[in-house]
Amino acid sequence: MSQTIENAAPPTASEQPDRPDTAPIAWRPVAVIAGVLTLALLLTSGRYGYFGDELYFLSAGRHLDWGYIDQPPLLPLLARAMDTVAPGNLVVLRLPATLLTGAGVVLCALIARELGGRRRAQILSAGAFAVSPIVVVFGHLLITPTLDVFFWTLISWLLVRWIRLREDRLLLWLGIAAALALQDKYLVGVFLLALVGAVAAVGPRELLTRPALWAAAAIAVLVTVPSLVWQAQHGWPQAEMTDVIAAEDDALFGGRVLFLPLALILSGFPLVLLMCAGLWRLLRMEALRGYRFLGWAALAVTAFFLLTDGRAYYVAGLFPMLWAAGAVSLQHRPAARGWRWGFGVPAFVICAAVALAGLPVYPASSVGRTPQGANFSTTETIGWPQLAATVSQAYHALPAEQQHNAVIVTDTFWAQGALDRYGPGHGLPQAYSPQRGAWYFGAPPDDSGAVLYVGGDEAKLRERFGSVRQVATVDNGLDVNNTNQGKAVWLCEGPHTPWSRIWPDLRTL
Repeated sequence: MSQTIENAAPPTASEQPDRPDTAPIAWRPVAVIAGVLTLALLLTSGRYGYFGDELYFLSAGRHLDWGYIDQPPLLPLLARAMDTVAPGNLVVLRLPATLLTGAGVVLCALIARELGGRRRAQILSAGAFAVSPIVVVFGHLLITPTLDVFFWTLISWLLVRWIRLREDRLLLWLGIAAALALQDKYLVGVFLLALVGAVAAVGPRELLTRPALWAAAAIAVLVTVPSLVWQAQHGWPQAEMTDVIAAEDDALFGGRVLFLPLALILSGFPLVLLMCAGLWRLLRMEALRGYRFLGWAALAVTAFFLLTDGRAYYVAGLFPMLWAAGAVSLQHRPAARGWRWGFGVPAFVICAAVALAGLPVYPASSVGRTPQGANFSTTETIGWPQLAATVSQAYHALPAEQQHNAVIVTDTFWAQGALDRYGPGHGLPQAYSPQRGAWYFGAPPDDSGAVLYVGGDEAKLRERFGSVRQVATVDNGLDVNNTNQGKAVWLCEGPHTPWSRIWPDLRTL
């Protein structure tokens, strides 16, 4: 099925990019940049604690299925595998995120090379990837956006390499990459469709005639079928999540109004100029005529998530190919002034400083008094052991006869994941939650007795139980203002209806 450039049909004149001989790969400096980033992530990956989503993925990994309400099965499976290798070890749990982020540095440099980038452009591309705040913050955590950025970058590199070489085996690898990406998050489907549409509109249309491309599409679809079947069997909860996310973004981030500003901030302010230069080059420069579809695909993806109230970081996977194209455009400028002063040392220092502030570099005891206190990805890694300890004290304070049939319910799936992780060490029974994916893990038994409800609205609890009183308050002891700080623990007794009837009504997204 593979066709090499010698026996492939040549592209039309309008689709043929100007492909000078590729420069040697700048392995040494690119490897150094990738190594420094990987080392920084590795050294900080064991600090503080789990992020809420990581706790959820660990809990979901104990309930393996073909799908979940908010994502396909890859992350829960990966979290379970890493936790099996080294139970409770944060460094090992986050090792896939660390390594894939380091690999992303290399891929970004390789994209620049395929676009005609010489040594300087490759180094600049690698450096942009390594100091971007969103890349560094994601790379620290085992969460779906981390894998998204890597897979989108990999797909971009495979495509631009195919444009240069016309080797159809690259398309088969692209199918495998797309299949894996779809097991992480369905968002990559928007990127893939945008790429196909852009190729159909501006070329190279020869790509659409290759059997290997459609074989790759078949691979991606077949691998995704089980998770889609799960979604269909459960009423397409992923579609419900889209509306919930849109509502959350409207409340927290201003919705569509701030989508583009936030996306640019996440890229890293000085790198925005590099990214814009890359988009302009892809769309306008004759030298990259055969790669123009990448620019139009980037615009289409951004427009889609803007119009559908997506989150700003949904477009983060587009950044590497735009940085690479921008780096290539700089090497064609007459002097190195732009390299040294526009996109050189000062820009990298600024971005690196911002990115470093996103990592847990301060002592945990000082987070509440530092800029990291406003960093959601940092503050939400603090206080989970204290939450479990607080619930444990309330549980063990119950009379022995109450403990026997008592159950624990949390208002969030993050808190349920925390008790799933830390609860057994405190002798706590299984925790339940009616929120998002945790709702599917099961409901408390109908013959249960007293309920320790972590969080929740007191008025709503009183509608369902005869007696509700607060017995504890969660305090992380570090004065870090996060979602658990000050959360009440309620003792609820005398349910008005059995759990089999309460549970469906409690379900929230």
